[in-house]
Amino acid sequence: MRIDLNNLLSGVQTQLDINYVLDLSNLIYSTYNPIKNGVNVVGCLYSKADVLYLDINISFDFFGFCDRCAEKVKKHFSFDVKRIVVEKLENEEDDDDYIVVSNRELDLDELVNEEVSLSLPNKILCKEDCKGLCPKCGANLNVKQCNCKKDVDPRMAALLQLLEDE
Repeated sequence: MRIDLNNLLSGVQTQLDINYVLDLSNLIYSTYNPIKNGVNVVGCLYSKADVLYLDINISFDFFGFCDRCAEKVKKHFSFDVKRIVVEKLENEEDDDDYIVVSNRELDLDELVNEEVSLSLPNKILCKEDCKGLCPKCGANLNVKQCNCKKDVDPRMAALLQLLEDE
């Protein structure tokens, strides 16, 4: 969604409401596309004391797989984005509080895509204490306990034999 900011920057309009769904079904996370239902973007652009503010909420459902046990995962993400919209920055430092627009036009889709990509965690887990899979038999340790013996450090094998003899 491209938004023309001329009316807001010139003072003709003081607020512009935003409410739309962005299709990010082509976003790739790991090796799959986790966003099936789109991303809800709700909020507004408003001008206050000749400063233009962007205040939006981004929410979406993430459909994926647990990185430990490979079970299906559905998680809801929701977060706020608050930025100041400017046409140029005085100092060239890259500041996360500002959005620099050119030609008085804001590409909201690009911003939302970037924010969603940055908000996704490095690992997705089905639950905080996911036990994962047994490395020997592949059993899901969240569902059942396997009877596999733990590997013994070869340096301790001699000590283990002493304990077995008793």
